[in-house]
Order: sequence, then C-alpha cells, then structure tokens
Amino acid sequence: MIKVLVNGALGRMGRTVIAAVKADAELELVGAVDIFSGEVDGVKVETDLAAALEKFKPEVMVDFTRPDAVFSNVMLALSKKVSPVVGTTGLSEKNLAEIRAAAEENSTPAFVAPNFALGAVLMMLMAQKVAKYMPEVEIIELHHDKKLDAPSGTAELTAKMISEVRAAHKQGHPDEKERLAHVRGADYDGIRIHSVRLPGYVAHQEVIFGGLGQTLTIRHDSTGRDSFMPGVVLACKKVRALTGLTVGLDKILD
Repeated sequence: MIKVLVNGALGRMGRTVIAAVKADAELELVGAVDIFSGEVDGVKVETDLAAALEKFKPEVMVDFTRPDAVFSNVMLALSKKVSPVVGTTGLSEKNLAEIRAAAEENSTPAFVAPNFALGAVLMMLMAQKVAKYMPEVEIIELHHDKKLDAPSGTAELTAKMISEVRAAHKQGHPDEKERLAHVRGADYDGIRIHSVRLPGYVAHQEVIFGGLGQTLTIRHDSTGRDSFMPGVVLACKKVRALTGLTVGLDKILD
C-alpha cells in the first residue's frame, strides 16, 4: 500500500482525488490538507501542511491547490522526502529547475503533469506529429471561470512540444494590426494561444492547423473531473520509482 496525502482536499479536484485514492486497492489515504478545516468523505482535513506531513508520514503528496502556493508546497514535501504528484498549474521554468535540484538533493522523486487525462496527452502527442507537416497552428483552450491562471498548463506544454518540431515564425499577415490589445492571443514562438473562461466548461482544448485549402483540428474535452483520476492514480503508484523530476503523463505511460 502506498501512503498518500491529498493537499487541496476541499477543492473540487481534491475531493475527486480523495475518492479515487480511497477506491484503489494499492493506495492508502493517510491524510488530507486544505487552507480551510473541515471534513471530506469521512476524512478530517488538516490546515497545517508541514505538521500533516510529519504526523501522517505519507510517501506521496498529491497537490491540487493554487498557482501561488504550489511551489512552496512541493519544496516542503521534498524536504520531508515525500514525493509530490502535482496537478496544479502555474509552475515556471525557474520553479521546475529548483524542484529538479531539490528532488535530486533529497533523493526524492517528483512528478508534475499539466494534464492527467489520457486523451489530453494523446492530443499533445498528435499535435506535435502534425506540426511537422502543417506548421501554421493556433491553440484555443477553454476552462471553467474559476481557473486562476491563463493560459492553461496544457496549452503551454502543447505549444512547447510543437515548437520543438516547428521553426519559430510569425503567423498571419505580416502587416496585421491588433485594433484591440491581445485580440490575437498570446504568442509562443509565433504560435497563438487563446484562453476562454466561462461557466459550464471543465477543461477543453483544440489545436487548429491550417494549410493550403484545408484545416485540421485536434480537440480534447474533459467533461468531468473523473477523467483525470486514472492518471493521478497511476502517478501515485509510479512516482517513487522515478528519479529526479518528471514532467508529463506521457513519460510514465507503458
């Protein structure tokens, strides 16, 4: 049994993770933490992460909290030799470099995934393959209106993967002008990223490729938070066998 602590337990993702961990025969939920006290699924929720890590001595900490808190949570877990499995987005490249160094220094593996849904991982891999042949591309990501960061980690990673096989270049008319600031979206090596935040959405993304007389769209939709749970559970089971920092669910798929 792998001992798991869930941080961000009272959030929508946290509650779903707790149910998934409790339902899996190879995982044991030993603790739950949130900035608010309470109870979820019969489990008392602690408010002090450092004290909870000492009290429950988990092997894995699943973090679905906030972009402004995730880095310190991860560094704290690593200092206690607890492996973080992170679904919170907002970590910068500098953050990831520091996490990598801390994981190596503490001989404690860490895992970060912008998206735990298998379909989202396949979408990114397919987009990278298509970009070799159709380099004109834009990304539209759509999330619920309570999401705190934009663009999504999935959109940013998708752009990064595409840029690895596509030369950076400006898209659209060379003399185009934005009559409203940022109407063309964010610019990642010439790849435009557009973020939508509306009630009714969960997590969705489409990657649109354009070519002479044709377009190709790859789209993924998570219609419920349970779509992320198989990936979270898999990461909890595999993280302790990894080394250093691993980023991306695709790295642990068989």
